[in-house]
Amino acid sequence: MGDPRYNATNQISVPKALELVRNSETGEVHPSVDATLERAISTLWTKIKARPDTYVMTKDEFAVFNYFRARYAGDETARKAVGRFWNNHKGDLNGLDSS
Repeated sequence: MGDPRYNATNQISVPKALELVRNSETGEVHPSVDATLERAISTLWTKIKARPDTYVMTKDEFAVFNYFRARYAGDETARKAVGRFWNNHKGDLNGLDSS
């Protein structure tokens, strides 16, 4: 039997998936957590690519992007999207890593 938190009828939310990967002591990620985050980054990257000079990520979207930042290292579109986030975001930035 698998972990009841991760099954086909109990999809995990993106914020919960991020929390789980950040708190993982072993670095191992359950396949459903990985799938949730991969769907989220794919959807976000599609939005960014559709509006490469104007799309501004939400705080939640930036949290996902930040988790995958190594994937986009050196990508000019990604660099600009991150810059737009920091130039436009207002409010609580607790929990966001600017590196």
